[in-house]
Amino acid sequence: MSKTPQHLEKIQRSLVRRYRAEKAFRWCGMLAVTLGLTAVLVVFADIFMKGTGAFSATYIALDVTYDREVLGIENFADQRQVNTADWEALLKTALRKEFPDVRKRSEKRKLYALASNAAGYDIKDRLLANLRLLGETETIWILADDDIDAYYKSWLGGNAYTARLTDGQLGALQALIDTDRIQLHFNANFLSRGDSREPEQAGIKGAVVGSFMTLILTLVLSFPIGIAAAIYLEEFAPKNALTEFIEVNINNLAAVPSIIFGLLGLAIFINLFHIPRSIPIVGGLVLAVMTLPTVIITSRAAIKSVPPSIREASLGMGASRNQMVLHHVLPLALPGMLTGAIIGMARALGETAPLLMIGMVAFIVDIPRGFTDPATVLPVQIFLWADSPERAFIEKTSAAIMVLLGFLVTMNMSAVWLRKRLERRW
Repeated sequence: MSKTPQHLEKIQRSLVRRYRAEKAFRWCGMLAVTLGLTAVLVVFADIFMKGTGAFSATYIALDVTYDREVLGIENFADQRQVNTADWEALLKTALRKEFPDVRKRSEKRKLYALASNAAGYDIKDRLLANLRLLGETETIWILADDDIDAYYKSWLGGNAYTARLTDGQLGALQALIDTDRIQLHFNANFLSRGDSREPEQAGIKGAVVGSFMTLILTLVLSFPIGIAAAIYLEEFAPKNALTEFIEVNINNLAAVPSIIFGLLGLAIFINLFHIPRSIPIVGGLVLAVMTLPTVIITSRAAIKSVPPSIREASLGMGASRNQMVLHHVLPLALPGMLTGAIIGMARALGETAPLLMIGMVAFIVDIPRGFTDPATVLPVQIFLWADSPERAFIEKTSAAIMVLLGFLVTMNMSAVWLRKRLERRW
């Protein structure tokens, strides 16, 4: 039966509407992807713009005289004299020498505030490292206070932030700028020190070490147990109501909010077993429990991806069930298992809520040296700095986020590389 012109016109209009709808749908998808990428780029750009300043710090050049009489030390072998010496007096003397016109006591206090209150300890470390400097005068770069750091960085940007500085301090800073005795140097303290109440002294090394120790324990606990559970459920467990109940609950646990695992750790590991708070052991236990369902699910998926012919060939050659699993199935599924474990570790690295519940929100200055030392982790450190009122902690927070994102990107890229490098296509 031939088509009439009316029928052909109707079909043509229908095709035009269909193509128009498909094109609109395609454009909506592209718009959604563009908006998502734009939002991510804006967030990343904001973080990087705010955080790059934390990798540099303001330093002031001062002529420091290592005067034994000012220090009050007769014998440098006497540790008590060294610890009780007035190291800040060397700093104050150098500042007074640099600005001899400052006479009033209140003005001197503001003058001394140009330098960080830890600068005296830096002078101490410098002299103890080279006692031949005793009695000599040396020009050294002293770490500036966080308010001075904020002013100088904003001054370089063309919009000086002077809200917390006096006219006398501004005049002293201008004199330092004119003589090129104030500069930005690489902020090694940010990468080599622990937390501090003073922004210019705060660093992330303690949090990074705490995160590393916690993740090591998480991996050691969750990976073997997760693989063993996946092998049993996939290869040996009978298919009955009990195993179905276990499988359903494993899938449900993978979707449970992370703070629930924090409550579980608080109730069991701390209240029941009396493990001390804020140590890597309890953090590793909580994150291992949280990561375990993810490891089991990904490991089972990797085992399922091994073709049945591998099992049949192994059994046909006389291998036992255990030999078939351990010698043939497990090596072929291992790349997928490793990928799942790395993704689980990346999730654990970025978790904050469960660790807050077990007390890893404590203010930790010292860098942990063992799994039983008090510690914090990088996400919690970011949380603490974000809640601090000091202006200088804003860039510290953003810089710590940059470091955390670097670790997460590295771990995810490692997972992708392992999958591409080790997986076999059947």
